[in-house]
Amino acid sequence: MQNMKKCSLLFFLLLSQAIFAQQRFSKALKDTPGVVSFTFRNDFSKDVPGTLDYIKEMGIRNIEFSNLFGKTATEMRALLDARGMVCTSYGVYYDALTNKTDAVIADAKILGAEFVRVGMIPHKGEFTVQQADVAVKDFNRVGQKLKENGIEFSYHNHGYDFTPYEKGTLYDYLIQNTNPDYVSFELDILWVHQFGQDPLTYLKKYPSRFKLMHVKDLKKGVPVGLAVKTSPENDVPLGTGQIAVKAILKQARKSSIKYYYLEDENSNSKAQVPLSLAYLKDL
Repeated sequence: MQNMKKCSLLFFLLLSQAIFAQQRFSKALKDTPGVVSFTFRNDFSKDVPGTLDYIKEMGIRNIEFSNLFGKTATEMRALLDARGMVCTSYGVYYDALTNKTDAVIADAKILGAEFVRVGMIPHKGEFTVQQADVAVKDFNRVGQKLKENGIEFSYHNHGYDFTPYEKGTLYDYLIQNTNPDYVSFELDILWVHQFGQDPLTYLKKYPSRFKLMHVKDLKKGVPVGLAVKTSPENDVPLGTGQIAVKAILKQARKSSIKYYYLEDENSNSKAQVPLSLAYLKDL
């Protein structure tokens, strides 16, 4: 009788593990990663429905739109719904965020986006603490209004924000001075690495502030640093470049990141994205 109970317990344990494994995309990621529309910008500019079909064929259902490619939010939502796809994050320009907030909210709601994201703070020359402080105030103000409408605001780093400031960078200043109730961050691991910083350090330092991530890799041998510029052609399939993607994703599981998006700015992204998906699947 005892042996039967042990066998039954073992059977249900193995069964539950098998079901759990089937529900996950991989050991590293619970869900299939999304993709940033900029990855297929050239294709979207020519054929929105066909590009959505291509993305869906790869098994990707979640898109972060940086552009609606001539479609209204209503038109894009209809195209997504017809394919069982979703937009979880909607990227807009700083001016639209701050001066056309109601229109941004309306479009985000139509799209079904949980997040509204901005990826560039307007500035001329070197990014300064005065400009960062203006952004902090804008982000807190608009972030509160977005939250009141059931949407979360997220800021996406690029590189200028890693300008040294006091004992850290202006990116640290943005994180430390924005209200966590209204402002979250989207960590683009390539831009962090490209400008001489470590994504792991930021994930460890501010685990609760990051809600979104752009997962990318940079070609081996490409120099990095604040003054170094790179080409989109240096984006390579995940796991073939110089970024510690596996370690970053492991650390990210301890953070508040909800959505991971593949982004590949290379002109050969249609060939590279499937390779990146396969790499993540095997992690």
